[in-house]
Amino acid sequence: MTRIISGRAGSLSLAVPDAGTRPTSDRVRESLFGSLEAAGRLDGTVLDLYAGSGALALEAVSRGATAADLVERNARAATIAERNTRAVLRAVPDARVRVHRASADQFLRSAAATYDLAFLDPPYDLDETELTATLALLVPRLAPDAVVIVERASRSPEPTLPPGLSHDRQRRYGDTALWWVVAAP
Repeated sequence: MTRIISGRAGSLSLAVPDAGTRPTSDRVRESLFGSLEAAGRLDGTVLDLYAGSGALALEAVSRGATAADLVERNARAATIAERNTRAVLRAVPDARVRVHRASADQFLRSAAATYDLAFLDPPYDLDETELTATLALLVPRLAPDAVVIVERASRSPEPTLPPGLSHDRQRRYGDTALWWVVAAP
């Protein structure tokens, strides 16, 4: 079972797709969001590419993010993300959350908003070249001091970053690795 860990929608259970996604574990999300909260990074706008159930962006909204865009191309997963969004918005009615049924690259090519925090949790089999291309499309959509969290398998190499992004730190949690990336000045 996946749930919202803390904040205004804390303890709310979230539906997850029965196949085709890999939800971030509660342990990883708890550690990640504790760090983001301590750094004061949860009060702006959030982008969740490869959203799946939407757990990452919805956790951010529960903890204070004002707006979130969830991007998921899989129709079944997008439907579940929409259902989870409605449930979270009952607890956090002042937030603005939208689910977009599109690929990450499609969305980024047409987006006009800027984001303070972005999550990229692509399928582990996504080619590193494709990940770098998606990150390059993301750069113009980032606020000047934005943070990007890239989740990959711990056996994956460090993501190759395009101009405009720089590595900040990395954390490993068993089979999961999180890379913290910041918008370069």
